[in-house]
Amino acid sequence: MITIENYLEQHYIHKSNWLRAAVLGANDGIISISSLAIGVAAASSTREPILLATVAGLVAGALSMSAGEYVSVSSQTDTEKADIEREKAELKTMPEEELQILAQIYERRGLTKETAMQVAIELSEKDALAAHIRDELGINEVSKANPIQAAMASGAAFTVGGLMPLLVVLFAPVKHMEYWLYGATLIFLMILGAKAAKTGGSNITKAIVRITIWGSIAMGLSALVGYLFGVNV
Repeated sequence: MITIENYLEQHYIHKSNWLRAAVLGANDGIISISSLAIGVAAASSTREPILLATVAGLVAGALSMSAGEYVSVSSQTDTEKADIEREKAELKTMPEEELQILAQIYERRGLTKETAMQVAIELSEKDALAAHIRDELGINEVSKANPIQAAMASGAAFTVGGLMPLLVVLFAPVKHMEYWLYGATLIFLMILGAKAAKTGGSNITKAIVRITIWGSIAMGLSALVGYLFGVNV
């Protein structure tokens, strides 16, 4: 039997918050660690400095990604809470004006003036605050930010992404390692783009092309910096 709950669960938008954080983390892990390793490899003839830089970058990057995502999403959550508190106060001090605003919102969505007012009245009688949070502020359970979830997803995804170039550093020949890293990273990015697109229901080819192009630019610039400013160690 189809209900509103199991019907909505089939939509991809429910995955948007954690999927965004996970893709951002994995993409950043792959590209930043690969770029770092390529830059060092371009200026080094031994494995040790490349490995040291890669491990240090992986640890620092994962912690930074988690902390940054937590702070960022927490700021969004604080803003949402502040708006909700403001809405509570306005509903107490100016209920009639708030009712008119709610009716105007429904009217702009296509309802007649009379129907819009009737809908606003009935929803306000049931839960005025919930109606205003959802329809005036645009905050709902699907889009609501979760700092802990976002931080964990980003940090874990960065670690997984960063481990891929680390394996290349460990096992690829030191000579021309930057080329091994570049080729392997392109493959990693293609896999990530395809997986993210499939999970989110978007175009796989477009996702692969987008993530590969920007990843190539980042790695190319890092290698250039290594060649220009690096010294053999």
